[in-house]
Amino acid sequence: MNHFIQKLQGDKVIWMVAFFLATVSLLAVYSSVSTLAVRHDGSTASILIKHGCMLAVGFGLMYYMHRMHYKYFSRISMILIWVAVVLLVYTLLFGSNLNNADRWIRLPVIGLTFQTSDFAKIVLVLYVARQLSMTREHPDDFRSTMVPVLVPVVAVCGLILPANFSTAFILAFVCFLMMYFAGVAWKHLRKLVLAGFAGLLLLVAVGETFPGVLPRYTTWKNRVLNKVEDNEAGNFQVDMAKAAIKSGGLLPSLPGNSSFRNRLPHPYSDMIYAFIIEEYGSLLGGLGMLLLYLILLYRTVKFVRECPRAFGSLAALGLAFLMVVQAMVNMGVAVDLFPTTGQPLPLVSLGGTSTVLTCMMIGIILSVSRSKFNSEETGTEGESPAAPAPVS
Repeated sequence: MNHFIQKLQGDKVIWMVAFFLATVSLLAVYSSVSTLAVRHDGSTASILIKHGCMLAVGFGLMYYMHRMHYKYFSRISMILIWVAVVLLVYTLLFGSNLNNADRWIRLPVIGLTFQTSDFAKIVLVLYVARQLSMTREHPDDFRSTMVPVLVPVVAVCGLILPANFSTAFILAFVCFLMMYFAGVAWKHLRKLVLAGFAGLLLLVAVGETFPGVLPRYTTWKNRVLNKVEDNEAGNFQVDMAKAAIKSGGLLPSLPGNSSFRNRLPHPYSDMIYAFIIEEYGSLLGGLGMLLLYLILLYRTVKFVRECPRAFGSLAALGLAFLMVVQAMVNMGVAVDLFPTTGQPLPLVSLGGTSTVLTCMMIGIILSVSRSKFNSEETGTEGESPAAPAPVS
């Protein structure tokens, strides 16, 4: 065991957070998938084995990627950003429709569904980190600094938006945070905020005027209105989540004692946070899960200060924000802070390729964290060696 631990390089705390999240995932998924097993004429054990295999594959990739130098992720992002755009276009045109949204493509031979936006958001963060690291010498020049960043952000988020507004919004927000920490001039950031509000108003105008252009606009509108108006008839999923949280109390009741597993919609994915609180209590399950994600973000912020290259700092920070913001949205929906979305809890919710890609994100973060312990680091061609703006 000691020999295995010694082979794990990088931030050991982040490794422990990943192992804890995976362990909670196995326990919660096994305890919550009874309705899914009945629906698909299977068994909870078979679902657990499949989920465990995806976690094993994910951790294998996490280990492999954390041993790579992060400069290679900068170079490969130049190619993968085009692959991501092609996949998103293909998904919009020919994607499989699940839950009334064309978000997936079915992988040949193995038969798994692959949500292309999960792949695209990782690639976009890496590509934006590369562009920001290479243009930090001219922070006031909009054309040389912002255009190379905004074009891929608008393209990728625009292609994700028709089927998945929440993912597009989270991804755009994370890219904005990366620009802030990269030291982009405030006058440019203010323009982006104004452009974002204008884009949102345009989206509403198009949705109201031409409903066929955005087929899911009515769904988004109803979710927001149900939240604002506190419409009980339209908030069944959230009402069940709040009931499950109330049933859990403060202290854990141990796995297998849930009384809402057969009533709570999607207790193994979208509402797994409420299910975890019911079985493990608000202190251990609710606060404990929140702390795990905050620890991951804190450890990332801590080591990016000492990363010798701007790309590594921005890439790790962007991926950490991507995971943590998604986790906060998932938790916020469960406790009725945000309108209902389809965001899973990273590395905890039942998933296939999404679980593997989340592990890859953590692997890249760990790859960057290794630079703190290495005496020699080489950067990416053309990028500034300076670290990003101090993280407050």
